[in-house]
Amino acid sequence: MEHQKCIIIGSGPAGYTAAIYAGRANLAPVLYAGLQMGGQLTQTTIVENFPGYPEGVDGNQMMMELRQQAQRFGTDMRDGIITEVDFSSRPYTLTTDRGVKIETDTVIIATGASAKYLGLDDEKKYSGMGVSACATCDGFFYRKKTVAVVGGGDTACEEALYLAQLCQKVYMIVRKPYLRASDVMKRRVAENEKIEILFEHNTLGLYGTGGVEGAHVVFRKGEADERKYDLPIDGFFLAIGHKPNTDIFRQWLDLDETGYIITIDGTPRTKLPGIYAAGDCADPTYRQAIVAAGAGCKAALEAERYLQTLE
Repeated sequence: MEHQKCIIIGSGPAGYTAAIYAGRANLAPVLYAGLQMGGQLTQTTIVENFPGYPEGVDGNQMMMELRQQAQRFGTDMRDGIITEVDFSSRPYTLTTDRGVKIETDTVIIATGASAKYLGLDDEKKYSGMGVSACATCDGFFYRKKTVAVVGGGDTACEEALYLAQLCQKVYMIVRKPYLRASDVMKRRVAENEKIEILFEHNTLGLYGTGGVEGAHVVFRKGEADERKYDLPIDGFFLAIGHKPNTDIFRQWLDLDETGYIITIDGTPRTKLPGIYAAGDCADPTYRQAIVAAGAGCKAALEAERYLQTLE
């Protein structure tokens, strides 16, 4: 069976940064890219808030540059998915989607999280052209424009309040007749004159030529007083939650109720020695590329120190 010092699962900012640091430390890391090589940033267009790119950078380009930098320091980049893990004893065993088993002394989990979508075909059609799941990432592009935020929880309220600082108008599309958010968030949204809450509304689709120009919505879907109409908007933001890509680790690691990996005392360490979690798979709060990259750095440094104890 193949044996490695360090295997990195995932290829977003956390995974690639971990690979850069692990490679420079002569750990000869192996990185499995997963389903989406480059992670969520490959689904956006211009990234303007990552340090070092004063004019912004295409998300795919930035991820490719990180990948090339990791390869420069000797990372073995492999396509494929880790579908099963056995953390019952050391060395740990990973199984790929091709059924290949690999032993490793350390594992850096950087599998990320996937934004939840409504499941509309138009969400894919307009991806990067008006549809976003991150107001902090993409809100700047909608300055003085009209946008809609889907969701009624604290996250949706936070996104709406953030966008209200930039946009001329923010609609909140809420399927229930109330907000699920905390009282303080409800109050802040209600007091913001730029935000209008559309209770008991559902989105049926989006429309526009070359980008989102509006949403097809329905009021009180399925009720006697159901009413369908078009809502002119320039941007459509999903804020109905994220699902961490951590299911295969559930048997072995501590996860919170949503599925995020619980780490120890603000470090990337998990409850098992030599296993680390970095990026959005362990971050329900920030979910930013720069934060993920920093966590990847810390995970690689931790792995290096741990391996030294095995020598």
